[in-house]
Amino acid sequence: MKIRWLIAILCLIVASADAGEQVGSILYVRVRMPDGLIYFALTGTKVNAPGCATGSYWMIRDENSNTGKQQYAMLLAAQLAGRSIAVIGLNTCARWADGEDAGEIRIVD
Repeated sequence: MKIRWLIAILCLIVASADAGEQVGSILYVRVRMPDGLIYFALTGTKVNAPGCATGSYWMIRDENSNTGKQQYAMLLAAQLAGRSIAVIGLNTCARWADGEDAGEIRIVD
């Protein structure tokens, strides 16, 4: 019986782990003063966004981390090269209340 409950709980966790995804060209990248908030928007349609992500933009979750700096650099490189990117979210809106945190960013095309 315990195993059935464990399987049911794991299925719920996996089912709720959907995160937003989007592929498109970069519309804008913004860095805000005084808090260093970095956010960006893409062309194309965002799918599977969590309920908190009512904004059409993506957030760099921690702009001071090495990963945040790498994500920011990738955005700028893609924008300068005219390349599209693909974003997979973290299924959270930790950095800003209505923008999903970007988990993975990759350059496509």
